[in-house]
Amino acid sequence: RARERRARFVGKNGACNVAHKNIREQGRFLQDVFTTLVDLKWPHTLLIFTMSFLCSWLLFGMVWWLIAFAHGDLDHSTRVQRGLGDGAAGPPEDFVPCVTSIHSFASAFLFSIEVQVTIGFGGRMVTEECPAAILVLIVQNIVGLVINAIMLGCIFMKTSQAHRRAETLIFSKHAVIALREGKLCFMLRVGDLRKSMIISATIRMQVVKKTTSMEGEVVPLNQIDIQMENPVGGNSIFLVSPLIIYHVIDKNSPLYDISPMNLHHHEDLEVIVILEGVVETTGITTQARTSYLADEILWGQRFVPIVAEEDGQYSVDYSKFGNTVKVPTPSCTARQLEEDKSIMDNMPFSPR
Repeated sequence: RARERRARFVGKNGACNVAHKNIREQGRFLQDVFTTLVDLKWPHTLLIFTMSFLCSWLLFGMVWWLIAFAHGDLDHSTRVQRGLGDGAAGPPEDFVPCVTSIHSFASAFLFSIEVQVTIGFGGRMVTEECPAAILVLIVQNIVGLVINAIMLGCIFMKTSQAHRRAETLIFSKHAVIALREGKLCFMLRVGDLRKSMIISATIRMQVVKKTTSMEGEVVPLNQIDIQMENPVGGNSIFLVSPLIIYHVIDKNSPLYDISPMNLHHHEDLEVIVILEGVVETTGITTQARTSYLADEILWGQRFVPIVAEEDGQYSVDYSKFGNTVKVPTPSCTARQLEEDKSIMDNMPFSPR
């Protein structure tokens, strides 16, 4: 009976399948408030955005109401509204309020909104009667500018996050193992759907599997870097059209002792591919990731060509991006192929 498929370390869409639990030092997230806000989901970000403005309006609305109450503006406004004359017990005729036209908490709240968002309807304004009111006006303007700067910066960073650009960087659904220049190679195809290029693009690959050290220490997610080859040479790629990136399975490769018979018995094997580069239009560094489990690696297959010259330019047919075709490939490990040269002599290659 087939064994249960292991959990992915990295999903096909590049998301890391890691759950962080029992974090006791939650306060560390508050020390980096901006990054925490950017990492939040959109509903939470919009809720914080709305509540930050409402709370600041309510807070300063209460301050303006207290200033008006302490100065007697509310009593004077009430007497004027009721049409009462200025008797001996009332305020003098030349009474100047701290803020004009404030006669309740609702009007103080409306004035707080006008100050912070600079609407300025003209019905309420601060006078030179109260220095404390002038100070509160300055403080509220500064607080409003800080909230606007943080929220606008947060929303801008969320809409321009690097992984958005990575959505148009695609990898083939399957990887293949076949012969190339007489050696077994692990191959995959990568492409960019946008015309704007990824500058200084580099690609690297890791094999993640469970290992046990000589001392008996179990490493559940041991990450092993392996060298990738590409038509340009090195890890840098010129991703103007889809490329087939390959890794030569040699004696330094963790795939050196894998054959088609035991490939699907390596449930703990996962190959992670990471593509990094700078977005040409924004200058932001982006990263695209994918992974291949053992049952997503096809032995004896090769990717079909998808680039052709038409009408003086090169045309890419993305409908065949992940298509493969069977090719003659020895059913042995790379170690056996290297040690036994007669295996290559018996391969039915077509003449060049």
